[in-house]
Amino acid sequence: MSMRPKGLPEVPEQTAAVARAAFPRGSLAMRVRDRLAEVFADEPFADAFGVRGAPGLSPGVLCLVTVLQFAEDLTDRQAAAMAVRAIDWKYALGAELTDTGFDASVLSRFRARLAGHGMERVVFDRLLEHCKVEGLVAAGGKQRTDSTHVISAVRDLNRMELAGESVRAALEALAVAAPSWLAGQVDVAEFAHRYGPRVDGWRMPSSQTKRDRLAQVFGQDALALCRAAWAPDAPEWIRGIETMRLLRQVLVQTYYVHTDTRGREVIKKRDADDEGVPPGQLRLASPYDPDARWAAKGEELFWMGYKVHLTETCDTPAAAGVRAAPNLITDVFTTDATVPDVKATGPVQRRLAEHGVKPGEHYLDSGYPSADLITAALERGTRMVTPVLLDHSAQAKAHAGFDKNAFAIDWKARQVRCPAGKRSAHWNPVKQHGADAIVITFSVLTCRPCPFQEQCTSSALGRRMLTLRPREPHEALVRARAEQKTETWKAKYALRAGVEGTINQALDLTGMRRARYRGLPKVRLQHAFSATALNVIRLDAHWTGHNQHHTRSSRLEHLAYRLTA
Repeated sequence: MSMRPKGLPEVPEQTAAVARAAFPRGSLAMRVRDRLAEVFADEPFADAFGVRGAPGLSPGVLCLVTVLQFAEDLTDRQAAAMAVRAIDWKYALGAELTDTGFDASVLSRFRARLAGHGMERVVFDRLLEHCKVEGLVAAGGKQRTDSTHVISAVRDLNRMELAGESVRAALEALAVAAPSWLAGQVDVAEFAHRYGPRVDGWRMPSSQTKRDRLAQVFGQDALALCRAAWAPDAPEWIRGIETMRLLRQVLVQTYYVHTDTRGREVIKKRDADDEGVPPGQLRLASPYDPDARWAAKGEELFWMGYKVHLTETCDTPAAAGVRAAPNLITDVFTTDATVPDVKATGPVQRRLAEHGVKPGEHYLDSGYPSADLITAALERGTRMVTPVLLDHSAQAKAHAGFDKNAFAIDWKARQVRCPAGKRSAHWNPVKQHGADAIVITFSVLTCRPCPFQEQCTSSALGRRMLTLRPREPHEALVRARAEQKTETWKAKYALRAGVEGTINQALDLTGMRRARYRGLPKVRLQHAFSATALNVIRLDAHWTGHNQHHTRSSRLEHLAYRLTA
């Protein structure tokens, strides 16, 4: 397939006349075509297409279809049907009234091509650049970020189901790719009986003994397949089949092989307390989506999938009589479910700076900051307005005794003075969890006879120890902790709450809660197009004079707006 860069075609006269008659006040699709046509150019996608072969559909046209698809929360079939029967879509795409459209599978292949070439954000970034040129977004303003969980497109599996389904997935792939080799390695009839239907907990034996035996059978079958595939005489390309690589990983994380007292090889299911299991960020959750992970938030939310972070502008509304700029999404960042929010802060702020929309104030919740991040952001000209974690020492938690604030730090002398006036004995710079820290220790001879010892430490050694960050991060934390206790700061921080409405709108209008596709690259593509569609909806509200700051719209309200537009 090749590409002939041409962008969106001109709107045929007959299509324009019919569309204007049908929508005298226009529609979202028509206004997007009239105002944002340059965003949907073909040239940025040149690297994803060849220069020889039959010409394919315009990438710009397919991007516009995908944006409209997410704006309406449509499936591929519904989007392809809209391109044929919806007059305003034909206008947006520059299609003749008699145009028969394209097959729905074109959209799937187009997304795979974009994800394979790392072009998930091209249209989102181009729309952001257009908004910069129009003066709707700029550096130095206020922005806010929050995250929400995303449920994967595959079914949930417990560890036993995962083991059996991984064997089944590998057998299905081998039956297509290497049927002769597979027939020489396993009893096909027996395996077809065992793994023909999908492995489902509802159809497993009710007896725990029989379930344990079945789990052992799954492990034995997985081990036999892996040993056959990694044998010296096995074709090397078999080991490159994705389901085989995943089966090997599931085998290692779910089972272990040992020799019993009789010298026999035994395969046994791992126990978390005895043999241990891999941490959540490494542990596979499905053989059909290797990037999905199990994660928990609090005691009630437990999900398998991903996490998406949305950042939007949130500048103060303009004065009466002046139309304010809409709140627009400036960044969308998707990770697997186990990545904590604090790991997303740096990448989000770096991308905002790269695109020239670095905020002057960045509003976040308590999951995003750290002392190092607050200091680094200030050096770049961004002030993080966020509640920082408080002192977690036993004294601070109990609100009794001497917490860290009761100690005076002499950074030049590299000593700390306690409330009793005694000085520390040791100042040791260390690395903790990859970050610089300082461990301060007081002498036993100083602490044991001290009359305030019970208020200061409960250590068995009878001496006080403190762990501090280097000077700049430490002082940044102290200032932030003091500031967030003021009423002025609390009133200012209330601005962050508006991002919850943005997340609600993204979930309602674009279906962002559930991943449509498998694998992190395609889920990132989904969220980039969802954010683009959300920006288009807000821009359309801005163009038509609707309340662009009303983010908690329901599907019924959205439908009513479409019908009256």
